[in-house]
Amino acid sequence: MTDERVDIAVIGGGILGLATARALLGRRPGLRLAVLEREAELGTHQSGHNSGVLHAGLYYAPGSLKARLCREGKAELETYLQEHAIPFARPGKLVVALNPKELPRLDALHERAKANGVPGLEVVGAERIREIEPHAAGIRALWSPTTGITDFRLVVAALAADVAAAGGTVETGREVTAIRDRGTEQVLDTTRGPLIARDVIACAGLWADEVASFTGDRRERIIPFRGDYYTLTPDARPLVRGLIYPVADPRFPFLGVHFTRRIDGEVWAGPNAVLAFARTGYGRLDVDPRDLAGTLAYRGFLRLAARFWRMGAMEMWRDWSKRAFLDALRAYVPELRSSQLVFGPSGVRAQALDPDGTLVDDFRLGGGRHILHVRNAPSPAATAALAIGRELAARAEERFELSATRS
Repeated sequence: MTDERVDIAVIGGGILGLATARALLGRRPGLRLAVLEREAELGTHQSGHNSGVLHAGLYYAPGSLKARLCREGKAELETYLQEHAIPFARPGKLVVALNPKELPRLDALHERAKANGVPGLEVVGAERIREIEPHAAGIRALWSPTTGITDFRLVVAALAADVAAAGGTVETGREVTAIRDRGTEQVLDTTRGPLIARDVIACAGLWADEVASFTGDRRERIIPFRGDYYTLTPDARPLVRGLIYPVADPRFPFLGVHFTRRIDGEVWAGPNAVLAFARTGYGRLDVDPRDLAGTLAYRGFLRLAARFWRMGAMEMWRDWSKRAFLDALRAYVPELRSSQLVFGPSGVRAQALDPDGTLVDDFRLGGGRHILHVRNAPSPAATAALAIGRELAARAEERFELSATRS
């Protein structure tokens, strides 16, 4: 039986894996490349379970990968959306301060956003808030008019078509279970037999740490955080014109519950952020004993929980209590009623956590001579996907010496 061989195997058929494959094939036509996706469909997890926001880059530390790749990626993605006739819009985002205590954080966010080159920023008072969002509360806000929305599931489908058109192979239902280093080649054990690759790029999302461990890389652990959304009933949708966000707590990479008008006209409210009891724990009662045991045994999670247990308990309560969730939302849109909230979709965020209990804030890429790992790429990774793919392709050209790729 002839061994199945490729030049590069990309693990993960989400938006990052597909964007990376597309970038590589664009740089190196004729490259034998395969994308391996464990699920039966592409973009099943983070790529298909998000609010569809095209982030302008307000929040990220100046000089970080997130700041640079979000800014570059948004511009590239908007061009891509236009070229592929994928709907998008720029309804804009209001980041709202409710009281004087939040004003220093709002000012700090404004300075960070300016440092990141976010265009069109405006600090607005209560009167201007009501002009932009007539039903919103707040004493002051940061207005980002270029923040946009789209449907990332359509982006995933378009990227997969690009990869196939460029000669790449996209295989669903093929999970990688081990990686064995044989010097000049990597043997990927999969649920459909072995695949031999000269080099590997892993964009494994919720399984990033597990795939990294196949190659001896165990620096972080992925902790899955579930976020639940409510949707506004049709009669309540006029309460929100665009995006209304709170002033985020800088200690956490989560933005707090907020309102998002979707490209299909729906309005989502949320998400919260609670520990998921499974990597694919989209439901409150979904439990994978192996995943949960791994989380609870990880010293980084124990340190995080010890520091922030009160906040965690509050998030859990809000997750189970519609009244508590509504109270958090009504702080920003006081007219909202309980009858206008319908329990909606959920997502699971793949959040890397260091052993000292620090939530990894920036994108984190790394690996060895013949493998690259995307070890942390939560939001705004979808916005930045084309830029991240370009970055990984450039690193691969250098690290893998692609000019010497065998045909």
